[in-house]
Amino acid sequence: MQKKPAKVPVHRPPPPKQVRIIGGAWKRSTLPVLDALGLRPTPDRVRETVFNWINHLWDANWAGADCLDLFAGSGALGFEAASRGARSVVMVDNHTPVVRQLGDVKIKLKAGNVQVARGEALATAQNMALRGQRFQLVFLDPPYQQNLLERSLPLCIGLLAEEGLVYAESGAPLPFEPEDGSAVPDWLAPWEAVRNDKAGIVFYYLLKLRKTAA
Repeated sequence: MQKKPAKVPVHRPPPPKQVRIIGGAWKRSTLPVLDALGLRPTPDRVRETVFNWINHLWDANWAGADCLDLFAGSGALGFEAASRGARSVVMVDNHTPVVRQLGDVKIKLKAGNVQVARGEALATAQNMALRGQRFQLVFLDPPYQQNLLERSLPLCIGLLAEEGLVYAESGAPLPFEPEDGSAVPDWLAPWEAVRNDKAGIVFYYLLKLRKTAA
């Protein structure tokens, strides 16, 4: 009698091994995704929506945009912006194999408008602000459940150029309207959501500073 194959345990599906650039000069180019702790690329559907939002607000004009991808990971957000013609994109990650891979992708795409930097995100953001670096767009897609969004978003106040935007991604809704009726937390109070949506467990926002906070 033939032996039955052993049952394979069912787990959550692993992250994709690669993602694709959706638009611009490198449309359909693939980006490999390392099996690194916390690495969770922004889903294609979400990226498409977010970049449509930005294109609408900017009339699809990326030529003057300096962008910062503070938790770069696969580089899906940063390379997407660079593909669409951003003037410059700085990608930051503190995981050496990830940084090495981002550098390899930069070479493969001949992405002269991309700079890859190894560093801890919060310290790097503080140093950039002190040096006077300013960006029209900052991507914040940190590992979930580490309070990194509430620690990094306040640093963006010193990093944004006038009328700059922050893309923020979270595993839970941002508490713009706390259910218990309490005040909006201090780290979120200076911001307003220009656009927001949800896809599965991903909550994503395009934020700008309120006029009183700028």
